Amino acid sequence: MNRELLRNVTLLRAFSFCNDFRVYAPIMVVYFAHVTGSLALATLLLAIAKIAWSAFEVPTGVFSDFVGRKLTIVLGQAASVASIALYAFGTDFAWLAAGAVMEGLAFALFSGNNDAFLFDMLKAEGIEAQFSEWLGGISAMFQLALAVSAGVAVVALGWLSLRWMFVLTLPVAALGLVFALLLTEPKRRTDAIATNIFAHLREAVAAFRRDVRLRELSLASMLGFALGEAKHMFHPVFFALFWPAWALGVAGVAVHGLASLGFRIGGPVVKRFGELRVLVGGNFASILIGAGAVLVPTVASPGIISLSSILFGPAMVAQSSLMQKAFTDAQRATMASLISLGGNILFAAAVFAIGAVADRIGARFALLGAEILTIPVTLLYWRLYRSA
Repeated sequence: MNRELLRNVTLLRAFSFCNDFRVYAPIMVVYFAHVTGSLALATLLLAIAKIAWSAFEVPTGVFSDFVGRKLTIVLGQAASVASIALYAFGTDFAWLAAGAVMEGLAFALFSGNNDAFLFDMLKAEGIEAQFSEWLGGISAMFQLALAVSAGVAVVALGWLSLRWMFVLTLPVAALGLVFALLLTEPKRRTDAIATNIFAHLREAVAAFRRDVRLRELSLASMLGFALGEAKHMFHPVFFALFWPAWALGVAGVAVHGLASLGFRIGGPVVKRFGELRVLVGGNFASILIGAGAVLVPTVASPGIISLSSILFGPAMVAQSSLMQKAFTDAQRATMASLISLGGNILFAAAVFAIGAVADRIGARFALLGAEILTIPVTLLYWRLYRSA
């Protein structure tokens, strides 16, 4: 195995952990409300980050294809460090809003680029067929980081202020920037890249028009992301009906720890059963578990839903593997960014709709509705499986 490839993969694993080590995640909204004096302004900051992500999504994808994967990762982590610093030391809404914009920029720079970085490396060595196995190991690190940082938060919140949750995150994020700078740019074909940005974007859109399977896979990915993220945001509200506040942190550790395990085994699972079979089976099982836990609500329901997070890793590895195989070399990051943009737009609609339903009839039935809406995603994957 090429030594440079192994070095890059090791650095990517370390970078992935540092990038997603966020001690402040459980208290982010509470902290924003404390600084601004308003829950409305606190939630507006979350919206600003999401809007910024959407606004930067496609331009950063084009930037990655034109300029390079490594520089895009470095700039993304620099933006992430700046965002955390602005959050940690900001004293009013304006400083926090600047942090939210930087956070959105960081997400956009990473979106599509990091998977493309890995695929380009493997393709240069002629082993791109192993993408799912390598991706699973790297992705496991970001879920492990979320689990570890959630555990740190449970302990630290007992004796440190909310602001310190951001301060504790900052050195790890800075270390992630060091790992990003040590990466080596993968070799890839650049002769097929269009001579100007608009032609490049036009060619990426044309690829979706030509490939029916890619369109269906992209639509399923957008819907799955939107509904999955919306459900994830509302799970703590449902959990709080049965578990005390301190146990919610434990649930967070369990969710991310099991998701990390899922990513770790994702590569071998996909290799054994195939991408589409894993996607169909994983989505179907997730719907059954989620709907069952909500339909028959008990004190065990939060634990059952947390256990189902082990299915997330293999499904995401399978989906990413299918995407990378379908993308063109010249527009790889741009095409991923277009899908991510669509997913963010659908997410905004989904989370608002689920919130409106929750206000009227409760979080339980809102989550049940979200599980039912996930069925079409599984049917899209089933269509792809049947036609494979």
